[in-house]
Amino acid sequence: MTYTPPLWPVSVKGVALDAHNRVLLLKNERDEWELPGGRLEVGSPDGAVPTDDSPEGALEREILEETGWEVKAGPLIDGGVWIYEPIPRRKVLIVTYGCTVLTPDRAPVVSHEHKQLGMFTADQVPALHMPDGYKQAVATWYGRKAADLDDYERM
Repeated sequence: MTYTPPLWPVSVKGVALDAHNRVLLLKNERDEWELPGGRLEVGSPDGAVPTDDSPEGALEREILEETGWEVKAGPLIDGGVWIYEPIPRRKVLIVTYGCTVLTPDRAPVVSHEHKQLGMFTADQVPALHMPDGYKQAVATWYGRKAADLDDYERM
């Protein structure tokens, strides 16, 4: 008998802020807020569905599909790689990137994949029904942005 190791599903997620410094979140079927993103596509044999070339490319595609926003993914968020168990005995490896929104003045739209779209300030995120790993990634990205601004102001 050949051993087949179990495989971890991987989901790439992005922290994306609009022109008003609010983070974009989506409500899923479990009534949780989550970051936009999804899985990498392996593609189809006939080429009709292309293979994602990178996690960053997959995230950029997913955010465009889910919200209509164009983003540039990267860098990885410190502490943004974590394991989530959305339902008992089903674990997913979450890999979270900070994103630069290339269309920040375009209003995002919710796709058929989610129930609702929301824009939240840093102060609102801790009170949301949302996994702690996402909250931590959002806080870290806001903290990085604030540190960048502080560095700029010191010049």
